[in-house]
Amino acid sequence: MHLVSVDPQDHPASILSDFSETLTETLEYTAAFTPAAFPTLMKDLDPRWIDEALETTGTATMRHRRLPADRAVWLVLGMAVLRDWSITTIVNQLELAMPSPSGLRTVAPSTIVKARARLGADPLEVMFTRSGDEWAHASANRHRWRGLSLYAVDGSTLRVADSDENRAHFGSHEAGAGRGISGYPLMRAVVLMAVRSHLLAAATFGPYAVDERAYARALWSSVPDRSLVLIDRHYLQADVLVPLMTQGHDRHWMTRTKSTTQFRLIRNLGPGDDLVEMEVSHEARRKDPSLPTHFDVRAIRYERKGYRPQCLLTSMIDAERFPAAEVRALYHERWEIELGFGEIKTDMLERLETIRSKSPVAVAQEMWGILLVYNLVRLEMERIADELGVAPIRISFVAALRSFVELWLLGSKSLSPG
Repeated sequence: MHLVSVDPQDHPASILSDFSETLTETLEYTAAFTPAAFPTLMKDLDPRWIDEALETTGTATMRHRRLPADRAVWLVLGMAVLRDWSITTIVNQLELAMPSPSGLRTVAPSTIVKARARLGADPLEVMFTRSGDEWAHASANRHRWRGLSLYAVDGSTLRVADSDENRAHFGSHEAGAGRGISGYPLMRAVVLMAVRSHLLAAATFGPYAVDERAYARALWSSVPDRSLVLIDRHYLQADVLVPLMTQGHDRHWMTRTKSTTQFRLIRNLGPGDDLVEMEVSHEARRKDPSLPTHFDVRAIRYERKGYRPQCLLTSMIDAERFPAAEVRALYHERWEIELGFGEIKTDMLERLETIRSKSPVAVAQEMWGILLVYNLVRLEMERIADELGVAPIRISFVAALRSFVELWLLGSKSLSPG
């Protein structure tokens, strides 16, 4: 629709009447595309979440500021998707700054830096954890397989800004062969994902030198009872798997064997399906005396035409409850977590895989914001999928993310940032 200027002296009343009707229709059409018309866009991020997170962590603003803590939260969320924008531009675009006595809504860059420092990382972590507890676990519960909620755990690395603080905290990758260290400090991150919706139930991250499996073990407390976790074979060791099985009720895991994996046959359960015994090494038991000497698992073999034979290992030893044919097909859903990392690193971060913040606390704050916004987009995608009667993974993440950002920016000048 195109609008043109109209001079009352040059046009009859009928034309002015038509113009008035057109203008009214245009304004009504535009008004329909404000945040108020998209109640599902941010409704799940209840403003009370922000207030409670600030109060819980002791970071609520105690006196009037141009950029109070609740609005600093929205700045961090904006940084998660407006990757090529400066933080000053984000503050201005989303009108986050409280107006000055003269009516100005702009603030100095130093004010923004101080506001982020006062906020810290804890409130964003609390909000992300709540999103996992309320959204991801509910989603996994809705998409059960044979009574089990389906999750996947895996890790990835991201670059962080090259500052002395980040180098000291996160460390770098040793390239080897005399090639020196990586150009950027590296952060290692591990997530627990609801497989069939990609919603993140939990996450942990930190220095690159810490073993990925140590981060994974830290996530087991977030795994609910009656669940199955699909894992990479890199995690195939007793001190990782036994706690997952024993520290809960009806919690299971599944992975592929390594070339070096050894086990002893107990009995055959069916074609290509065996109950086997795995031995726990003396070294592992020395480090953790609570580990057993052996534990039983199920070995399920299969081969696809044109590919090498494969063997799956799983704690689901009940062959009647968990048929081998279904287990073989189910394992390939593990790759959904790889696609999820791609959505974060390729689509959200636009292959600019460097967290821009220059201190460890600010990096953590930014990372929690990225994970929280990812969950917001994924939650909306699941809602759309329900309306269309398709699986959540059938919805385009790129299209959903673009719509999410466009609607947010469209409404940011008319209503509150949220």
